[in-house]
Amino acid sequence: MTANKRIALSSDHAAIELRGLIAAHIGKLGFEAVDIGPTTPESTHYPKHGEAAARLVASGDCALGVILCGTGQGIMMAANKVEGIRCGVCSDTFSARMIREHNNANMLSIGARVVGVEIALEVVTAFLTAEFEGGRHATRVDMITAIES
Repeated sequence: MTANKRIALSSDHAAIELRGLIAAHIGKLGFEAVDIGPTTPESTHYPKHGEAAARLVASGDCALGVILCGTGQGIMMAANKVEGIRCGVCSDTFSARMIREHNNANMLSIGARVVGVEIALEVVTAFLTAEFEGGRHATRVDMITAIES
């Protein structure tokens, strides 16, 4: 991981409580959570929150991002529309580790209505502590990046 320890963190209304717990957990892991909200439980639109976090990661302001909505799917789709973003939905530690090690994912999406708190925290740990392996995987990531062009 680079010297940048800033982690973009956002959700829709369905995941505010879990996002708060993840923010504290990110701090305990030695990273800085850049929590961009929302802060109130009123219904909100996940695409704008996924995009906002993705733009922080794509710009380099944050090294990685963690986003949440009810299933993790919709907010992930929005984030992946931002050039340079590779975001995957994970509900287990193996997948979270593999999207970093093999796919060089720079964002993780979690479904707040899919996983419990303890699993979510373990998934975040696996994602944030894994490193891209490069090698044969770099060729495949380059192929994914080329699709954006």
